Amino acid sequence: QVQLVESGGGLVQPGGSLRLSCAASVSIFSIYAMGWYRQAPGKERELVATISSGSRIDYADSVKGRFTISSEHAKNTVYLQMNSLKPEDTAVYYCNAVYRYANFWGRGTQVTVSS
Repeated sequence: QVQLVESGGGLVQPGGSLRLSCAASVSIFSIYAMGWYRQAPGKERELVATISSGSRIDYADSVKGRFTISSEHAKNTVYLQMNSLKPEDTAVYYCNAVYRYANFWGRGTQVTVSS
């Protein structure tokens, strides 16, 4: 089992920045891949960014050049730096971990981009 706790969401104006954090209950060295997904009202959950144990990184086209995923092994934490935020980035952001062939999810953190 892996517990994931997200933090860092909030309300920000268009063009602003936020950094999300996801703290894992196990060493992220033992996790195959971690990522961020988001779900806007009335829409399906979608991939935002992932980082694998081999340091491969992937982004959704809609966030390339604006968002950056990174990891800090000493803190068992993965971050999502979000810059140049747009109203369409408004969603609940979920942390995901693939660990021992199973998917684990955090409870989510709300990000609202509005003036």
